[in-house]
Amino acid sequence: MTPVRITAIEAILVDLPTIRAHQLAMTVMHRQTLVIVRLLADDGIEGIGEATTIGGLAYGDESPEGMKLAIDTYLAPLLIGQDASNVHAAMQRLEAGARGNRCAKSALETALLDAQARRLDVSLATLLGGAVRTRLPTLWTLASGDTERDIAEAEQLLAERRHDTFKLKIGRRAIADDVRHVTRIKTALGDRARVTVDVNQAWNEADAARAIANLEAAGVDLIEQPLPRDDRAGLARLAARFVVPIMADEALCTPQDAFDLGCRGAADVAALKIAKSGGPYAVLRTAFVADAAGMALYGGTLLEGSVGSIAAAHAFSTLPRLAWGTELFGPLLLTEDIVTERPVYREFCLELPQGPGLGLTLDEDKLAHYRRDKGTAPAAR
Repeated sequence: MTPVRITAIEAILVDLPTIRAHQLAMTVMHRQTLVIVRLLADDGIEGIGEATTIGGLAYGDESPEGMKLAIDTYLAPLLIGQDASNVHAAMQRLEAGARGNRCAKSALETALLDAQARRLDVSLATLLGGAVRTRLPTLWTLASGDTERDIAEAEQLLAERRHDTFKLKIGRRAIADDVRHVTRIKTALGDRARVTVDVNQAWNEADAARAIANLEAAGVDLIEQPLPRDDRAGLARLAARFVVPIMADEALCTPQDAFDLGCRGAADVAALKIAKSGGPYAVLRTAFVADAAGMALYGGTLLEGSVGSIAAAHAFSTLPRLAWGTELFGPLLLTEDIVTERPVYREFCLELPQGPGLGLTLDEDKLAHYRRDKGTAPAAR
């Protein structure tokens, strides 16, 4: 059988407005920049993927501009002319030819999988082995920084039955202020909702111990990445000291990370993200190791738009255990989108789209409007 060859790859920077400022420990986001990848094969089938991170370089070591540069200059040339139907071989070629750059590689793996699933007329989840759930519980982040505003927002979303788990981004303010903020919200919501906190590596171990003791007493359900990613020994001491679960996020990217964290007993919960692992297949490899090590699984996000969020949803839908649900709310943070039909959220869940591949179609008019290089002719397809 003649192989199906990759003929063109385009990486497009897209700047989309958000519904409000989104505060994290290390930055405040006022818009989200996506890198949309379009991959075309000589059978005429196109696959799409997305590379997105949080706050440029404030969060991690890849930025949207850097990801586009890496794809255009280094990664795409490695794939042009390769067999589009052999995803593993294509990704192995990328691993051999380029170190790191997992977010950029995730977009390419997603595009390859989307195209192959379309080629076979199956969903991406089916290509990954099959979905065990078609609805994924999805939390919402309360990140305005204003206590009363956050409570009102949570009450409205509970009433609408859109979310019943809420994450609070803390770590920018004094610990006492953060604890008061979280305690007030948890007290207001009571047992009607889970409340978790994400510290985004902002504390040292001594401060974390003091803060977590107060947050545990307030009834907070989960503490995410309280210490810097490299302080795994400190995470292990915190996990052993407290009943409230400690979740590893920035400390967990690869199967090797999951193995080390599991050996140390450094986390009760593992935050999975396709971008930081390198793609849908890659995140499942990490998930299997974390699950075997006894960590509960949580489907995380880098605040991707619809393409990246739905790619993650397909991967997470195949996991036998997903005790902590997901936080795939990224599309809801955007006032505009570049797909013809936006993801559906209802009854506290994200619904997995139907149809081949990702089940998404790009809105060409919206893409043309929001792409950063307006007026630049797209690559031939």
